Amino acid sequence: MTTVTAVPLQPVKRGYLIWLWLGIILACVSAWALARQGDPALVREARGHGIVTTASGLQYKIVKPGEAGGAHPTASDVALIQYQGRLLDGTTFDKSERPTPLPLSGVVPGFSETLKLMTKGEKVRVWMPPSLGYGATPPPGAPIPANATLVFDVELIDFIPETVLRQMQAQQSMGGMPGGAVPPGVAPPGGAIPPGGAPIGR
Repeated sequence: MTTVTAVPLQPVKRGYLIWLWLGIILACVSAWALARQGDPALVREARGHGIVTTASGLQYKIVKPGEAGGAHPTASDVALIQYQGRLLDGTTFDKSERPTPLPLSGVVPGFSETLKLMTKGEKVRVWMPPSLGYGATPPPGAPIPANATLVFDVELIDFIPETVLRQMQAQQSMGGMPGGAVPPGVAPPGGAIPPGGAPIGR
C-alpha cells in the first residue's frame, strides 16, 4: 500500500447525496424555465426547421425566397411592403390593405432589421422580442400589451432610396413627370402605388 492510498476516504453521508441530486435537478428545471421565459417565440410558435436567430434576438423564417443574390434595403431606403402583425396568441393588431411604403429609418428596430435581411420578392415570418418592438411602451390605443413579442408576416415588393423617392414626389407635385405619370413603386403624398404604377385610393 502506497502512502497515497494508506488513508482511506471517509464515506459520504446519504443525506448529502440526496441534497446534491436535488440541487442538480433544481438547477436543470430553473435553466429550462429561463429558456422558456427568455425565448417565448421559439417555444410557443417558432419551433421547426429553417428558423434563424440573429445576434439581436430577432427570429425569422423564409416563407418564399426573393431574388437570388439580390440587393438588400439599407437604412436610407423606403421599402414597399405587404405585412400583417399579430401577437403570439394570434390576435392581429395591424395589417396592410395595399402595398405600403415604409422608410427603414422610421420603424421599430426589429422591423428595420428584418427588411435589411430581405431581397425583392421575399416573404418572411419574423418573431420580434419586446426589445426590438415597442418594449414596455406600446403606441397609445394600440391592442399591443407591454413587453409583447410581435409576429410579422412580411413581403418585400420593392425598395428605393428615400432621397430618390422625395425627388420623384417633388417632380410629380410640380408636374415634372411626363403626362402626370407616376413611376412604379413610388408613393405620392397621401397614397401608395403598387408595382404596376396605378394609384390606389386613400
